[in-house]
Amino acid sequence: MNPGGSLLQTLAQADALGRAVALLLLAMSVSSWVVILWKVWLLRRAAHGVGLATAAFWQAADLDDAQRRVQGFDPQGIVLPLLLAARGLDEALPHTLAVAGDRAQQLTRVLRDALHHVLQRLQYGQVLLATVGSTAPFVGLLGTVWGVYHALIGIGADGPFRIEQVSGPVGEALVMTAAGLAAAIPAVLAYNIFGRRIAAIEADLEGFARDLRELLAHPQRPGRAAP
Repeated sequence: MNPGGSLLQTLAQADALGRAVALLLLAMSVSSWVVILWKVWLLRRAAHGVGLATAAFWQAADLDDAQRRVQGFDPQGIVLPLLLAARGLDEALPHTLAVAGDRAQQLTRVLRDALHHVLQRLQYGQVLLATVGSTAPFVGLLGTVWGVYHALIGIGADGPFRIEQVSGPVGEALVMTAAGLAAAIPAVLAYNIFGRRIAAIEADLEGFARDLRELLAHPQRPGRAAP
């Protein structure tokens, strides 16, 4: 017995709604797996790059050297936007709100905005995973209910009862249930795992942004003690 052939035969016997539900579940599963594979690659490189880039920054002699070092260890552009935003503050137009307040307040504002943009990149795709994880079981349930409905119609039909009247609709209902769970479970697991990894990267970036703010708000030459 060929399970794949039986599955295709069951879906081929479905009506328009059953096929639409099956195609929707297939699209949800494929899109979530594409996002999962991409985010595994992105977050692994981002987590590794943040550690190397921040370590290289503090080993630099000055800010120009630090920027060159960070660029070499931050191919995903996770740490570099914070440094560029802080250094770009000196290029802001005078007598504007961009340079209002003291130096510490200005750095807090630009670093916060840069951090938000970086986190938006890291969180890209999380909404899709959450949507698939929460809705795929209900989409599969819709196909299940529709298949059971057709099975009941077959049982109530006139004439002698035959098992073939209900085997197709019941098989379709079971396939829809399994397809909904198969699409939802990986999406939910990936959403939770990625959420923890993004939170860890966010904590490292917030610590670096805080240290960078203190460094630039109170500049001091390396190797000299504060008076």
